[in-house]
Amino acid sequence: MAKMWEGRSSGETNKMADSFNSSISFDSRMYKQDITGSIAHAKMLAKCGIIEDAEADKLVLGLNEILDDLNSGKLLFDEKAEDIHMFVEEVLTNRIGDTGKKLHTARSRNDQVALDLRMYLRDEIAVIGAKIESLIEVFEEKEKAYADTIMPGYTHLQRAQPISFGMQMGAYKSMLKRDADRLLDCYKRLNSSPIGCCALAGTSYQTDRAFEAELLGFDSVIMNTLDGVSDRDFCLELASDLSIIMMHLSRLSEETILWSSAEFGFITLDDAFTTGSSIMPQKKNSDMAELVRGKTGRVYGDMIALFTIMKSLPLAYNKDMQEDKEQIFDAVDSVKACLDIFVGMLSTMTVNEDVMRMAAAKGFINATDLADYLVNKGIPFRDAYKISGQIVAYCIASQKTLEELSLDVYKQFSPLFDQDVYDAIDLFNCLIRRRK
Repeated sequence: MAKMWEGRSSGETNKMADSFNSSISFDSRMYKQDITGSIAHAKMLAKCGIIEDAEADKLVLGLNEILDDLNSGKLLFDEKAEDIHMFVEEVLTNRIGDTGKKLHTARSRNDQVALDLRMYLRDEIAVIGAKIESLIEVFEEKEKAYADTIMPGYTHLQRAQPISFGMQMGAYKSMLKRDADRLLDCYKRLNSSPIGCCALAGTSYQTDRAFEAELLGFDSVIMNTLDGVSDRDFCLELASDLSIIMMHLSRLSEETILWSSAEFGFITLDDAFTTGSSIMPQKKNSDMAELVRGKTGRVYGDMIALFTIMKSLPLAYNKDMQEDKEQIFDAVDSVKACLDIFVGMLSTMTVNEDVMRMAAAKGFINATDLADYLVNKGIPFRDAYKISGQIVAYCIASQKTLEELSLDVYKQFSPLFDQDVYDAIDLFNCLIRRRK
């Protein structure tokens, strides 16, 4: 394929250099956005009288045919092409003749790739947002279904106070809602059009950037053309938002792995989302959750790579910025896959309510409520705390729970204990009192 930039030089490069320079292998995924952007550009050129209406119609028709052929598989990407922009323009020119050469008037690949990437990520944000909403729905379902299912709440991975499994699910729902809000904020800053910035300093043609931006669904245009072609803040911000999503999924993965172990036994994962061992027939491994936990590091790596690529680039465009796509594409793909896995895995898991209740009963997680009972009887909290701790120590030595102690034993620690202590330390009552 001939180089579109032939002129100043012969356009002949070493084959190894050609391969090293090419981005078609990964930026081809933006073909829909590239063609859509080119269609809008052709319409703008005609509106402004830069090309004839008939030429614009010919360009639009040719571009739509290329889009259809790529969608159907009739047209395949040329691996020898330098990038998606050159590929589309070359195919277009081959099909409709010299009119195809007019498409690149008043734009550069610098603003074209910035446009494609913004449009592509804008679409992906919508997809990720929908997947987050699907997972939120699963959490809401579990939150309601297990609102009264008592389990130990933990701090320092030690049993702390009684909560419900529904409350635990609700915590992750809250995290994901914040994640969704962050994506919406990112979308607002991303949705500004760079087309018309050209290479870096705009164009001498009398174009209508606002018209082109409106055709493509942008809220505004980027006014400073240097910033327009050199900005990748939207990639950095999205990568950061995706990393936070993965951090939340990784925490959930860790708890899923713990809860499904024999040591906890709080949940049982469906066979469809577990694997076995090649040597130990009894094993049922939570590999999907472990992979999500592992892919979190991968997404973090994508984010750090993006920050490192951009950290010392002079204005405006530099070829280093070609490296942004593989990183942000990988982060997007990883997050989508992990969200899908969790929707399926949580929807099909079995919650072992009896095991959770037993763990709660053995953990003395109502000890704080025991102290609060004494406070309500007039004892200062620190004294009540000490008495409750002494009772817990007695229970451990006697291999009993707080509920199993007789009233006579309680009165050995304080005469203020009465029959109503059993209502105070009942695990379900402890749970209900904390609901606001």
